[in-house]
Amino acid sequence: MEMTQKKRRRRWPLLLAVVVLGFAAYTAFVLWWSYSEGERVGILQKLSHKGWVCKTYEGELALYVISGVTPQIFSFTVRDPAVAQRLNDVLGERVRLRYSEHRGLPSSCFGDTGYFVDSVQAVEPPVAMPASPGPGTVAAPK
Repeated sequence: MEMTQKKRRRRWPLLLAVVVLGFAAYTAFVLWWSYSEGERVGILQKLSHKGWVCKTYEGELALYVISGVTPQIFSFTVRDPAVAQRLNDVLGERVRLRYSEHRGLPSSCFGDTGYFVDSVQAVEPPVAMPASPGPGTVAAPK
């Protein structure tokens, strides 16, 4: 009976090490592997540095499809302080964000969202198309 207790005591640290290493390997894989990548263009309306223990930069991009219609909000996380500073400089302007999506993160310490922005570029507002002449009117020659 004494031999069985010694074997159990020796298995416990090994089992704990396997669980911790497995969790660390899973977290590293999910952070390294991106589920999707893409770009979004809209008006940058919010950027904040928040969190109780793990501080992250969280932002919102308003995606306007048609002027006058309520925009769709794209929430994102920024991990690089240099990108966060660049975003803070263009707050309220039309921007293009490049992001990668990471699904299955085990904690909110990596960010509130799975969308991680890695670059930002200011974009000029779209040029309004001139109104077309109505039916039965002749356009003036150029």
